[in-house]
Amino acid sequence: MPLQFNPVKLFAGSGTTVLGQKIAESYGKPLGDVSLSRFSDGEFQPHFNESVRGCDIFLIQSTIPPTENLMELLLMTDAAKRASAHYITVVVPYFGFARQDRKDKPRVAIGAKLIANLITAAGAHRIMTMDLHAAQIQGFFDIPVDHLDASVIFVPYIKSLNLPNLTIASPDMGGSYRARTFAKYFNAEVVICDKTRKRANEIESMSIIGDVSGQDIVLIDDICDTAGTLAKAASLIMENGANSVRAVCSHAVLSGKAYETIENSALAELIVTDTIPLKQESSKIKVLSTADLFAKAIANVNEHGSISDLFKVE
Repeated sequence: MPLQFNPVKLFAGSGTTVLGQKIAESYGKPLGDVSLSRFSDGEFQPHFNESVRGCDIFLIQSTIPPTENLMELLLMTDAAKRASAHYITVVVPYFGFARQDRKDKPRVAIGAKLIANLITAAGAHRIMTMDLHAAQIQGFFDIPVDHLDASVIFVPYIKSLNLPNLTIASPDMGGSYRARTFAKYFNAEVVICDKTRKRANEIESMSIIGDVSGQDIVLIDDICDTAGTLAKAASLIMENGANSVRAVCSHAVLSGKAYETIENSALAELIVTDTIPLKQESSKIKVLSTADLFAKAIANVNEHGSISDLFKVE
């Protein structure tokens, strides 16, 4: 019996409109019409301005601050369910609260699990996201998870730089697995910056495990928040004799004085994706688009194809 395909519609939340438009263009369909009504007290209500009955719909929204973006995604999902959408996939390019993936001290929430429960309870049948802070967060969901890997975007760009003495680095011990996985694409060595923190976003000390002398270093991380870790790591790497240092980060959170920190750092460039829109331009920040990858993944989900085939790096 041949596979049945329902009509596909793509919608974007207000926090991810630009990326949503790019994904829709790459997919070959216009972005669906959804509006947001606001009450005088700040309460808001999403509304689909076209029928979604019987459709396979994809709701595109990164759960970036403020938390309104998460709430908007949940309300859109609930609205689609109540409007009789056939299948609802939430496309969350940046999954916020992912750093809260365990109890690292007493009496704290496991935020990532809570968000997973909320998305499922709202009515989503599937979630598509990219470079979770910890891969095991996939297990927090009781619905299918398509976990896209941004290395398929970053690796070709790094190769195009033709760095003569490429070495991959992790800015902390926790990212060593990510760095080693990335290094395999280049058959490169890995060094690790070992840091200790006084508290969140405040580094007490850092040291390098490995030799960076004469090397062109590429730091690998999933999130760049205040940029303090990357700036300190870059400075230390250059002090230890590296030729150059640049960083690759999937999600450009860039809060506080991050832009200023990056501009004044030893980094030659910071390479990020567009899962989070930049708040301002920077001569040191290079943005690579995820639109084509998400569009291909959406097509494969709709056509019951493989997602893992998309991660073959050339």
